[in-house]
Amino acid sequence: MAVLVACRSVWQAFRVQSVGRENACRLAATFSCSGPHVLSSRVLSSRGAVTRHYSSDSKDDLRVRYLDGEDSGIVVVGINRPKAKNAISKNLVKMMFEAVEDIKTNNKVRSVILCSLVPGIFCAGADLKERAKMHQSEVGPFVSKARALITELGNLPVPTIAAIDGAALGGGLEMALACDIRISSNTAKMGLVETKLAIIPGAGGTQRLPRVIGVSLAKELIFAARVVDGTEAHQMGLVSHSVEQNNSGDAAYLRALELAREINPQGPIAIRMAKLAINQGIEVDLSTGLAIEEACYSQVIPTKDRLEGLAAFKEKRRPHYKGE
Repeated sequence: MAVLVACRSVWQAFRVQSVGRENACRLAATFSCSGPHVLSSRVLSSRGAVTRHYSSDSKDDLRVRYLDGEDSGIVVVGINRPKAKNAISKNLVKMMFEAVEDIKTNNKVRSVILCSLVPGIFCAGADLKERAKMHQSEVGPFVSKARALITELGNLPVPTIAAIDGAALGGGLEMALACDIRISSNTAKMGLVETKLAIIPGAGGTQRLPRVIGVSLAKELIFAARVVDGTEAHQMGLVSHSVEQNNSGDAAYLRALELAREINPQGPIAIRMAKLAINQGIEVDLSTGLAIEEACYSQVIPTKDRLEGLAAFKEKRRPHYKGE
């Protein structure tokens, strides 16, 4: 039964690859307009240079940019709430849901970078000022919605990279934990600090942190509400890379962009299937995991990309994959 469920999930995920031309055109039109989903606050050159501008308008709480040119396929999702230290508000959750849904249904996306547009902060966790104004009956549903958002982020079919250039606390770290890869600056601070407020991590932290760094160490960090820097986080496996912070405060972002550029040329359907096989296989026994891998492999066999890869190898040239 587990194998059948897994295979059905594989097929449903593969169907995302065949988004119709009409839908793709609609998405392209949406991303080209100057609205809250356009990352005008980050201007990226082919060398990765970054310029930041800020706004206190709630429409700018989240800015998303679909890169073009040689970086086409890379999506940069930037949190931009400077006055609130990028805290997770109702509006931010709503905007992130919309951004994740757009990314999920766009088969041109190759990878996603989640970052901050505010120096020194990734995300401070829940917006406690907003939370204090909520009626007790509102808190549970809001936390459930935030948890659902972070789950959707984790379920994106393409590689996701969290670029942590500043403090990632509570829900901020939970968002990063939902990403496939985490890169931090050496000065960044990270921790699930909810027990200081007499609550527990409520958006997946108690489940994802032990899976990343091990049960005993995760318990220690959560019980003590301990905050670690980027160097310590790398030593314990919480982040894949810890890079020395630069003068502009975006070293982790620039390293994430380099990694996204490494991923970009690879077969996009193969990458999606590899992610699906890993994510589903890690939760089951080896035998079931191998069956999941076989099901995912079967999806890449009939693709044009596979034939292009073989032709490029034979002709000793770089392959040009189209996600078909």
